[in-house]
Order: sequence, then structure tokens, then C-alpha cells
Amino acid sequence: MKKLLLLLSACGTLLAARAQTVSGRIQYEAAQKVNPGQMRVMVNGQEVKPGSPDYPTDISDVRNFGLTVSFAGGYAKEERQDGAMRTVVEGGPGAAPQMTNLGKPFEEVVYVSQAENKLSTLLSIKKGETTTTYRTDKPLAQAAGWQNSDQTKKIAGYTCRKATVPFKGQFYTIWYTTELPFTYSPVADLLPEKGVVLALENPREQFKASKVALTAVPESQVRPAGQAQTVTPEELKDLKEKARADFRLKLLEGEESRRP
Repeated sequence: MKKLLLLLSACGTLLAARAQTVSGRIQYEAAQKVNPGQMRVMVNGQEVKPGSPDYPTDISDVRNFGLTVSFAGGYAKEERQDGAMRTVVEGGPGAAPQMTNLGKPFEEVVYVSQAENKLSTLLSIKKGETTTTYRTDKPLAQAAGWQNSDQTKKIAGYTCRKATVPFKGQFYTIWYTTELPFTYSPVADLLPEKGVVLALENPREQFKASKVALTAVPESQVRPAGQAQTVTPEELKDLKEKARADFRLKLLEGEESRRP
């Protein structure tokens, strides 16, 4: 009996250690409603604003992008494949609008730490030859009103359980799995008590995992590194808005300088 208990204890330790060493990447496909303020719309060479009689009515208000989440040792790193501002050019009545990416006003990377129960956002803004990086941290928390169901389905090869939760005045449908050894959600406030959200949706946004690959990822790649100036979440939001405004101004100045 003593040998059996020792064997079971050793197996438990081995499984726990294995869970801690599992690493890999999750690829999500995402779609979100677009904030019109992040697009520039040009009609016959003139910029038009939402609400203007000349503002095109056939512009898509949905932005599609990819999200890669790398994880290792209880840490995760988010990298979005599209952070570019966009312009829509329409030649006139009946012309099909054309979307053009204008580049990025900043670089943003999000890190998640289970051990410290926090989410860290690093924002890098380049001015001339100088790049300044800002950092804000906030605790991970589960939204109130989380309701689990017995309904399950497979997503990216993993069995997921369905849940619903009210958040910011809307209901989200969430599918999460407990077959991966950490806790994560692509929307930080919609975090399960335990497990990884592989799909979520509401009328304004959706995320769905298209692939989960268990592969070697060094822990150093999924933890924040380097120097950064600490700011509050409110200050970070203001920095992003100012960076977008400065970026738009530079684009306008560039267009003005090219005109004859």
C-alpha cells in the first residue's frame, strides 16, 4: 500500500510538472465593429465625416483580423495582426469603395500572468528616431453573472463548454476548454474561473480559435521585458488617442505637401 501511495504521488507530481511545461500557440480569427473615427473616408479627393451627406453608405463597419496567443509556464502573450488605421476612397456615385491600410500609429502587445493574476499592456510610440514604451497593469477578474451550461462542442480539436455572461450591456456567448493547462480569454474581462476561451461572440465582436498548436515556446518570449514607463489605464487610453490624432495629422500634412 505504501508503495502504491508513493507511486500515485509521483504520478501526480509528474502530471502537474507536465502541465506547467506545456506551451504552444493559439490562432484566433476575429471580427469587430469598426469605430468610424479610426477610418478616413475620401470622396473625390475630399475627406468626409460620418453624418455628412457625401459619406458613403456601403462601407463595411466590420474589421477582420488575426490574433496569435503564445503561452508557456503560466504566461501568455497576445499579438494582433492588424492594428493599422484605414482609409476608404470612393470615386463618386456608384463607385466601389477601396480600403487601404495607412500603417500603425503605435505598437501594442498584451501579456497575461496567471502567477501574478494580472494583465500587462505595453504600448510603444515612435516619434522621429525615438521610441517610448509605456506599461499599464490591471488584475484579472471574472465578469459578474457568468452562467455555465451543459452544452459542449469541439473547437480546434478541444472539447469546449458553453457559457453566457452579460457584459457592458450585452450578452456574450462563450465556449471554453479546461483541456489546456492555463486560464485565458481574448477579452480579458470575460475570463472563466478555469480554462481557455476558444470562442466568444456578441453582436459587436467575435473571436474563434482556428488552430491550437502545442509547440516549444520559451517562457522568456511570453513575459514582459525591457524598460517601460508605468502609466494608469486611463493615461494609456489617452496616449493611444493622441497617437492616432498625431498619425492622422501627419497623413494630412503629407497629402497637402504632395498637392500641386
